[in-house]
Amino acid sequence: MNQTKGNIAIIDDDHEMRQLVSEYLRSRGYETHSFASAKETLHALESDGILASGTPHGDLDAVISDIRMPEMDGIEFAKELKKIRPEIPVVLITAFGSVETAIEAMRNGAFHYIIKPFKLTDLEVNLERALEFRKLQKDNTALRHELKKTWSYSNVIGKSEGMRSIFDLVSRISGATSNVLITGESGTGKEMVAKAIHESGPRAGKPFVAINCTAIPENLLESELFGHAKGSFTGAIQRKRGLFEEANGGTIFLDEIGDMNVLLQSKLLRVIQERKIRAVGDNNAIDVNVRVIAATHKDLKAAMKDGRFRDDLYYRLSVIPIQIPPLRHRKEDIPLLAEHFLKKYSAAANAKVRGFTKRAISKLMGMKWEGNVRELENVVERAVVLCTDSLVDEKDIPTPETQTSEEFFGEATGDFPTITKLEERYIRLIMEKTGGRKDKASQILGINRRTLYRKEREYGMVSASPEMEFEEDSLSGQIEA
Repeated sequence: MNQTKGNIAIIDDDHEMRQLVSEYLRSRGYETHSFASAKETLHALESDGILASGTPHGDLDAVISDIRMPEMDGIEFAKELKKIRPEIPVVLITAFGSVETAIEAMRNGAFHYIIKPFKLTDLEVNLERALEFRKLQKDNTALRHELKKTWSYSNVIGKSEGMRSIFDLVSRISGATSNVLITGESGTGKEMVAKAIHESGPRAGKPFVAINCTAIPENLLESELFGHAKGSFTGAIQRKRGLFEEANGGTIFLDEIGDMNVLLQSKLLRVIQERKIRAVGDNNAIDVNVRVIAATHKDLKAAMKDGRFRDDLYYRLSVIPIQIPPLRHRKEDIPLLAEHFLKKYSAAANAKVRGFTKRAISKLMGMKWEGNVRELENVVERAVVLCTDSLVDEKDIPTPETQTSEEFFGEATGDFPTITKLEERYIRLIMEKTGGRKDKASQILGINRRTLYRKEREYGMVSASPEMEFEEDSLSGQIEA
């Protein structure tokens, strides 16, 4: 049985109109269900009805409904449907079109509005748009379910072993008050992890205040953190609350703590020890109850040896240390992250992009990602904006800079991969270096082309059968010769 283009309900008290629309849509490959009234349709959607969820016809994709009908009109129906099945879009039809009616229909849950007389082709165009909207909702629901499988905290995504370890640690420490030090390269998502700790614990309803210690000049950072009294310096025309005071009862996130000067480090240490702050120019101390989460991309232990970071502050902050691995060490997270960002920016730009080709995912998996998750997000956003097809292909992804062999082997072995994983990474590098020329790549790898095709299939680098690819490659070689 061929798959239908969509499962559509048609509501109209005019039998001829109902039959006309139904026959046309069936001829176009849709499955249709006709109803003479809105109430009859609502009954069909109830638990024992023919369109109930879980029944063979229950996965309804859209509704086409006349507006002017006895007992219950189309606007009232759209309002009722929104209560029980809000995911189903409704296209309303009327011979009494007006701006006021259209606004009221859209406000009450209708997806679109069309005025009689109309062309059946125009109705189908609007129906296709409604189905695209429905599909996007389904995709987003599926994505949310996938994210729940891998991560229960908002905005943090990953299913690699390294990230699962972090998720487990976060779930165990979220209810504590201990200070946390998050380390990792720029762009790995340190602030997202800090928010997850805050939002999953008892302080979730309290403020989460974040500050980047490098973004504020040193002479103003103390005032930003602890506040200042009126008249304490030129320009201090009124008392200013500091970020510690604003975060009272909640969490303060000190990003790039490694760039804080040593003098301010000593003042921060006192605040952590005494749980009191003293505003600049003020003699009175204020009690604060704040959980401190700090983060840095720098090596603080090396900074301690050089005298650039206080030992006592380090040990106060790193009661619970969390190290976030770089994206290149958790490549299995790349497809999930890429899909997440694609959905995000497709919705924001109202774009038609719905996913990636296998070649695109393969290219993303092979890139260096020095900017980590932040760089991946930027690349996907760019691809969504510039892509002219429904799927992002490898041509839509900017080519990474050439990677030296030393860099490759340093990064490829940094996470102690298995021989199989190392082989995959090496084959991807050689294929990139040779521009996809299998004869040249197989020569460098020391394997025949059949073996190379098989390896590519194993690692998801190609989709065609090995025999077909071998024959095509052989034929192209004959033509070139």
